Amino acid sequence: MLTPPGPSVTPSRPRPAAGATGTAQTGTRPAGAVRRGLVGAALALLLATGGAVPATAADPGAECPPAQPKCNVWDDDPGTPGGGGNGGDDGGDNGGGGGRGVCHWNGRTISCYDKVLGWFNNQDGCYYKLEEPQPEAPEGKQWYLRTCYGGELGIQHTVLLDAPPPGFGAPPDPDELARRAFASISLLAPRAAVAPRKDIGPGLVGLPVWMWASPGDNYFGPLRASASDRGLTVTIEAKVDRIVWDMGNGVRVTCTGPGTPYDAKGRRAGRSSPDCGYHSGYPKAGTYQVQATTHWSVRWRSSSGQTGNIPGVTRTTGPVAIQINELQVVTR
Repeated sequence: MLTPPGPSVTPSRPRPAAGATGTAQTGTRPAGAVRRGLVGAALALLLATGGAVPATAADPGAECPPAQPKCNVWDDDPGTPGGGGNGGDDGGDNGGGGGRGVCHWNGRTISCYDKVLGWFNNQDGCYYKLEEPQPEAPEGKQWYLRTCYGGELGIQHTVLLDAPPPGFGAPPDPDELARRAFASISLLAPRAAVAPRKDIGPGLVGLPVWMWASPGDNYFGPLRASASDRGLTVTIEAKVDRIVWDMGNGVRVTCTGPGTPYDAKGRRAGRSSPDCGYHSGYPKAGTYQVQATTHWSVRWRSSSGQTGNIPGVTRTTGPVAIQINELQVVTR
């Protein structure tokens, strides 16, 4: 990856800001050395991460980004946080760079606001921040520090505009903050188990099968987290709504909890599970691959009273093999 060039001084030839509202004039005053260093570092970090969230291990040998709703523990493709059915992240910003807090550049979703760079304008790929202190300007105009993310990466200009650029001053989007909070928690795929177990011994046609998964906050919730920006705080709560077991023969069993581990010496040995099982058993002999998928409910509430949810969040484990044999009838 190329290292982005550091900020430069303002060029002597005027250059209008594409997509900005009003007439733009380039200034002749370079940004201060300290500010240039801060902006250069922030921009380099933004380029390196692309707004992505570091992957968190969901299971040994697998990577599962916390911000990715749909996740299979055997899929080593980390995906793109905010995509893959994240919901709500449909770019409904009308090209204004922040109407809903969703900004895009070069196919990536990035932050519409940065406390160092200011507000992002989707139309020209640049951040804008009011100069402080504000230099002398004609009536009705203001000086902005413009930092371009695309095109001339890392280059800063002071520009004179008669109106704020698109997206400037947009309030934080609660849905974006909810996804930020969601990215800070780790939802793990369930560690599934079945009885009978193939590595211990086969089961029999028509006998009950037990299924259960790892209990715990990261496997079933509830988990809570918050994110704040410019005076707005959004709190999320994530918990499993249901776990769906694919029995490997076209049958799916839905359970509302992790299930009960089978105890061969317990009082229910040889009987059906009290809360999560394939009670009728397999109708045919064979080896089947069983998978478990947890479906999470992720709801959020903002400090301003708004509410919403992040749909389509799942975690899938498996497969777990189960061997079923024919029931042998002994005659005399």
